[in-house]
Amino acid sequence: MRILFAGSPDIAVPSLEALAGAHDIVGVLTNPPSPKGRGLALSPTPVAERAASILPGVPLLAPLKLGQAERELVRSLAPDILAVYAYGRIFGPKFLALFPRGGINAHPSLLPRWRGCAPIPYAIISRDERTGLCVQRVAREMDAGDILDRVELSLRGDETTGSLSAWAAEAGAAALLRVLAAIERGTERAEPQDASQASYCAAIRKDDGLISWDESPETLYAKLRAYSPWPGVWTTMKGERLSILGMEPYDGGAFGDAEPPGAVLRMDKARGILVKAGSGVLALTALQLRGKKAMGFKDFCNGVRGLEGLVLGA
Repeated sequence: MRILFAGSPDIAVPSLEALAGAHDIVGVLTNPPSPKGRGLALSPTPVAERAASILPGVPLLAPLKLGQAERELVRSLAPDILAVYAYGRIFGPKFLALFPRGGINAHPSLLPRWRGCAPIPYAIISRDERTGLCVQRVAREMDAGDILDRVELSLRGDETTGSLSAWAAEAGAAALLRVLAAIERGTERAEPQDASQASYCAAIRKDDGLISWDESPETLYAKLRAYSPWPGVWTTMKGERLSILGMEPYDGGAFGDAEPPGAVLRMDKARGILVKAGSGVLALTALQLRGKKAMGFKDFCNGVRGLEGLVLGA
């Protein structure tokens, strides 16, 4: 089939590669270049970079909005279907009308749970026992289309957004290929979503990584994993930014009840720097002060004196 592929971040690249190997990609739609790095130079999306490498000569569209000019260009490409993974925008009816076979969209959650742009970190923060990936028909409402394919994954409780994104990147590519093959055969089956069970997730912001020590150890550990690799979690120590790179809930007994949240209680030589979190204790295992190198907790304690009794985030 003749496919217009729409996607932007790394998670969409394996799908672009898989579809390019099995179908005719007539165009690639992605987000405009954005400023990155210390110099804030404009950089193309990962999908744009990969498309330029594996699909030379194929039109690459990176518009700020999908207006009449963009629709006319897509019309001239005569695509059969729109295949989407993490493009990040809702398509209007005039644009969708350009595709005789409609559009399909890979989404890394078990829809209707976690509709929206950050389903992977939300599944981790919520400590879901399972997640997955769906391919849905593209609908006017965000992530509300009929389900065409579903893959489930049980969660152990140690996954990060990075590790789940890597899984979802490959799962999405395979699922899109299955759905396209079924559409070509005329054997696809569509399952409507139960809108009454829908939940939604908002975009993750940079300041979401600021630790509130009033939260439980389990919640903070989930946030560490959800915000890895970005934006990370951090607190302050004596007014300096302190990134927490590793942590785990501490189950070595109850103590520190009289201390405020964020208080450094002591160092457990086998587990980490013990800090009061909510009504429990968290063991910090890897840390990094701004402008310094990342350290394990033992090296950090050797380099920073007088930790015990400090209140982080104060």
